Amino acid sequence: MTDVPVPPGENAEPGATVRFAAVLSRPARSAGAPPGVDPDAFRLALLEDTYEVVAGLQGVTSALVLDPPDQPDAEAVTWPGTPIVRAATLDRAFASLHALGAGAAVIVAQDAPDLPPLLLGKLFRALGSAPSAACQARGGAGPNGLVALAARLPLPAWLDAALRDVDLDTPDALARLRAAAPRHGQVPQGPAWHRLRSPDDLRLLDPGLEGWDNTRALLEGHPLTR
Repeated sequence: MTDVPVPPGENAEPGATVRFAAVLSRPARSAGAPPGVDPDAFRLALLEDTYEVVAGLQGVTSALVLDPPDQPDAEAVTWPGTPIVRAATLDRAFASLHALGAGAAVIVAQDAPDLPPLLLGKLFRALGSAPSAACQARGGAGPNGLVALAARLPLPAWLDAALRDVDLDTPDALARLRAAAPRHGQVPQGPAWHRLRSPDDLRLLDPGLEGWDNTRALLEGHPLTR
């Protein structure tokens, strides 16, 4: 069962870091739908399932980051009262989450509907010893960008500057962030996961894995390629 998102600071111990988890919605960079599936419906199914992952995290406030800023269909998939951030770059998105009260945040790509919540928990735990942590995307040849990026807030100057030109879709995002860091170990990597950015990526879905209900329903009758 999905938990109702908690407001900033609710149920947190005094002095505890307020944590946010936000899904980044970028329609222009959405995965290609398989033949016979409406592209807009597919995009929204991926987004809603990914949002349900972050909304189910205990003690974490879920949010939505919009780029471009006007996406009423994306806003419609969220719980009432969900914070909405409108930002074109990751540095601005993190700054906006910090302004909402976040002391730590993770931003998640919109096309990871079956992402295990445990992987996001590992990123938050990594922030105990590093200013940022990344979940790299896998499933293709060569670098694939990131599924999620977590950071303590406010961002350190080096990370703030790097994220003006690096986002989750940057193929070598992890390498570029590590190169910008002042010393080794500033961007540890959690377990990798996959994103659904083309019809061929559907083979990465596991029908036996719980969750991704909206995507699963939309793909009914469309066998996954394996």
